[in-house]
Amino acid sequence: MSRVRVHNFAISLDGFGTGDGQSLDAPFGHAGDRLHRWFFETQTFHARQGKTGGSAGVDDAVARRWNVDIGAEIMGRNKFGHQRGPWEDHEWTGWWGPNPPFHTPVFVLTHYPRPTLEMEGGTTFHFIDATPEEALRQAREAAGDLDVHIGGGPSTVRQFLAADLIDHLHVVIVPIILGRGERLWDGLEGLEERFQIESVTTPSGVTHMTFTRP
Repeated sequence: MSRVRVHNFAISLDGFGTGDGQSLDAPFGHAGDRLHRWFFETQTFHARQGKTGGSAGVDDAVARRWNVDIGAEIMGRNKFGHQRGPWEDHEWTGWWGPNPPFHTPVFVLTHYPRPTLEMEGGTTFHFIDATPEEALRQAREAAGDLDVHIGGGPSTVRQFLAADLIDHLHVVIVPIILGRGERLWDGLEGLEERFQIESVTTPSGVTHMTFTRP
């Protein structure tokens, strides 16, 4: 069976995966870009921007793994956009422009489904009101023999961890204190007992932790 994976999920030292006050101009709220600066310095990110250069160390090695052998993605509505409640603007197509980086079917969890949205490059957004189990069933059907990526945000990853549906979790601990926002670990006491855990700290100051189901 295909695996369920989380990659490059950055959290602060106090466990927040996003800041407070998300808006159109601040996708991660008051956290700004601080959770992801380590990624912006990598060759992987530079290449995605059509640029050369960037770091080629461990940060880059783990960054480039996020979409390898991925056949579908599941994300929460707040990763797709800043709107809350009933959709007021169906013209909104996500943070990523006309050609999002996923290039697979993407299942957006929302209590307010809307028509499927086909984008350039093979990305198709499906908006579904579903439990983690049902969302995973649909994503696995779309992914075939490939794996399913859980893209976030924190509440979505937390729900899938609580339901014991994740096989591989890569968390990047960034040495900042956010103080407020949305935490990853709440309600997951004893989570470490389910996984084999490894960690490595890189010159950028972040610590990569991988939780892999035995």
